[in-house]
Amino acid sequence: MKFLITTFIASLIIIISTSCTCSSCGNEESVIPYIILNKADQFIANQTGEAFFQNYIKPDFSKSKKLESGYFIVYNLFMPEKPYVKGEIRFSVDTLGNINPNMEVFGIPLCKEFPEDCDFNIDQEAAKKIAIKNGLEEGIKEWKFGFLYDVVYQKYVWHVLSTLSESEGEYGYRASGKELIISPTTGEVLQKNDWKIN
Repeated sequence: MKFLITTFIASLIIIISTSCTCSSCGNEESVIPYIILNKADQFIANQTGEAFFQNYIKPDFSKSKKLESGYFIVYNLFMPEKPYVKGEIRFSVDTLGNINPNMEVFGIPLCKEFPEDCDFNIDQEAAKKIAIKNGLEEGIKEWKFGFLYDVVYQKYVWHVLSTLSESEGEYGYRASGKELIISPTTGEVLQKNDWKIN
C-alpha cells in the first residue's frame, strides 16, 4: 500500500511539473532567457539611471515574445506616487541580446542625460489648466488627455485633444479639432496643432 501511495504521489508531481508551462503558471520569465533580459535591463538602465530603472520600470512578460531572429521585449513604466505616469517601453534584440538597430526603440526616458525630463510634476489637472490658459478651444465634447511617449521629442508629454467637429455617415467617421502638446515637467506648451480624421 505504501508503495502505491508513493508511486501515486511521484506520478502526480511529474504530471504537475510537466504540465505547468510558463503561460499556465504565471512564471512567464522563461520566455526571455535571463542573460538576454539582463542585457535588456542594462540597456534601459544606462539611459534612465539605475535608481529610476529599479524603482519604476518592470518587464512585461505577457507582451514580450520570442522572434525568429531574437526577442521582442516590453517593459512597463509606472510611478506609484504619480499614477498618471504610465508608459510602455519596447524594443527588439538579437539572440545574443544586442539591440536590433533596424527596429524602433520606443519609450525609454533619457533621465540620465536629461534628468529634468523625468521630474514629472504636471498631472492631468495641471495640464488642463495650462490648456485653458493657452486658449485650447472647448469643442463639442470632453477633452482627451494622454500621457504619452512622443517619438518626435523623444520624451514623455501630455497630449490634450479638443474636438471641434464630428460626424458619421456613408463616408465613415469624420472629426477635427486642436491638439496641445505640453511638457509634463515644466508645463511648457511645446506645440499647438490641428488634427483631422477624414
